[in-house]
Amino acid sequence: MQKWLMKNRNRLTAISGILIVLAFAAKWLFKSETGASGLLLAASLIGGFPISASAWQALKVKVISIDLLVTLAILGAFVIQEFEESAIVAFLFLFGAYLEQKTLAKTRSAIKELVEMVPETALRQTEDGDFEEVDLDDLDEGDILLVKTGGKIPVDGEVVYGSGTANEASITGESMPLGKKPGDPVYAGTILENGTIRIKAEKVGDETTFGKIIELVEEAQDSKSQAERLIDRFSKYYTPVVLLLAIIVGLISQDLELAVTILVLGCPGALVIGVPVSNVAGIGNGAKQGILFKGSEVITKFSKVDTIMFDKTGTLTYGDPRVSQVKKYGQGQLAEQLLVSVEKESAHPLAKAITGYYKDLEAKEVESSQVLQGGGIVAQVAGRQVLVGNRYLLDQYHVPVTKEMEKNLEELASVGNSLVLVAVNGQLELALGLKDEIRAGVKEDLAALKKLGVKNLLLLSGDNQKTVDLVAEELGLTEAYGQLLPEDKAEFVKRRQAAGEIVAFVGDGINDSPSLARADIGIAMGSGTDVAIETSNVVLMNGSFDRIPRALALAKATRRNMIENITIALAVVAVLLVSVLASSWMNMAIGMFVHEGSILVVILNAMRLLAYRSKLQKSRKLIENNFSQAEGPYTKGIKSIQ
Repeated sequence: MQKWLMKNRNRLTAISGILIVLAFAAKWLFKSETGASGLLLAASLIGGFPISASAWQALKVKVISIDLLVTLAILGAFVIQEFEESAIVAFLFLFGAYLEQKTLAKTRSAIKELVEMVPETALRQTEDGDFEEVDLDDLDEGDILLVKTGGKIPVDGEVVYGSGTANEASITGESMPLGKKPGDPVYAGTILENGTIRIKAEKVGDETTFGKIIELVEEAQDSKSQAERLIDRFSKYYTPVVLLLAIIVGLISQDLELAVTILVLGCPGALVIGVPVSNVAGIGNGAKQGILFKGSEVITKFSKVDTIMFDKTGTLTYGDPRVSQVKKYGQGQLAEQLLVSVEKESAHPLAKAITGYYKDLEAKEVESSQVLQGGGIVAQVAGRQVLVGNRYLLDQYHVPVTKEMEKNLEELASVGNSLVLVAVNGQLELALGLKDEIRAGVKEDLAALKKLGVKNLLLLSGDNQKTVDLVAEELGLTEAYGQLLPEDKAEFVKRRQAAGEIVAFVGDGINDSPSLARADIGIAMGSGTDVAIETSNVVLMNGSFDRIPRALALAKATRRNMIENITIALAVVAVLLVSVLASSWMNMAIGMFVHEGSILVVILNAMRLLAYRSKLQKSRKLIENNFSQAEGPYTKGIKSIQ
């Protein structure tokens, strides 16, 4: 019976509404009071049946629900033979639930849009070299797939043949197409705008980055914030209080109609729906922009952040450094070859820069290597001990540094270089200075964070202090600390939290995972790596720094919207209850109409978040539009490159 009612609830609502219209037609056009009463009675029974069934289901688990209040109100109207009011109350309550269902579905449209971006089939290469169309569920890692112009990429993988441009907006939130060639990564749910490529599947199904995004957004939209849990508890006790109030008023006044009216007007429907619909809309907006909030609680807490700490490399800078200066001591040339041998086995951004700088040097076989966290690499190459890292690593292995060397290192650091030191068999042989460019627009984005109420902006880095100070000075950061190990950064987070600050930490989600996990809000830059998604609270899928102030502005807007909805809901209930007790014009039908109207108002207010854009986004969009309309030689050149 319950399943049948759920399936046919909307039909029963429509039938109830039609019967009410026919009843008023019978009364006004045909002057038939008996016919009108009969139709209204039928409308009350049809409309009240699913409401009373829901109330009974709630009572079976010892919950006094809103449905019970409305059921009692309908029964009370029956007793006093006010069939017009009982029919209208039943219809409005059902119609309000229908509107709530439809608008909530709209706020969850981000999930539907994401799911629709994944194709249902793929072209897989067979043993004879042809391609066959297969279901996505039949794909395995290692399969070779063909994607043509306009096709959706079905898996995470690597291009092995062909070239083209892919729109990765579903992953990064950015619509600018990216060129793809052999060796480049591609992601499920993105679109190949032109070209034809073959890709080797590396992650399929739910394991793809896109699959994890969908799972993350679903979990976030289904989670409850502290405010929602508080309102659930409030409603649990509020509903019996309204029932008790109605009984007391009825006994004192001996007015059953007044008691029944209080039952109807006291329903906290708008209060119950107002907070979750705001959170769902805010999470959906973020998902479309490549900003993933891991739950409603994250939004609330993020909106209150007053301290943000940043890693340097890959966060404030591009993470693509270049070798700018080299100092050699003793066996410098041999040290360069040993350095290249070690760095070719590393995935660190500095390693890539070094191997690119020494691309003509032949590497030797590395016999063994060990990573010293926060220090560098200790390796055995061609029978020699090779240390590659920072000053901390040299100190751990008691490598002597002369006054001349010390002066060289200070000179390299004073102009903003990151230092990579190479010691062979306990002697410093090589010092490299590498520079990394600060991300474009970071200074403006940091200023935007300050305008949004962030008081403290800190730079925490493993780089040398002088380089860190130069970056902090250029960007106008509040504080800057260098030569820190991962555990040192986490300790900084803990210390500021102990001082009463609400701390967000921004990092790459891998070496900064202790700090990301420790912070009140961990924000992971990058393309949604597994570690980033698991460790952080907020994931910025495209690694664009301007997403941080966007995310904070959206979190604040969502919390503000939630407070507005709570205020609207409580104000409407208060006004209705005062009106029914202090005026003669308020009745059950009018009250129910206003009550359902308040539910619609809070839903529509929350839906504004789906189209929310911060001032920063609007100004950037204006610049982009002006740029796209410009036709000077410089802009034409840039467009041709893009």
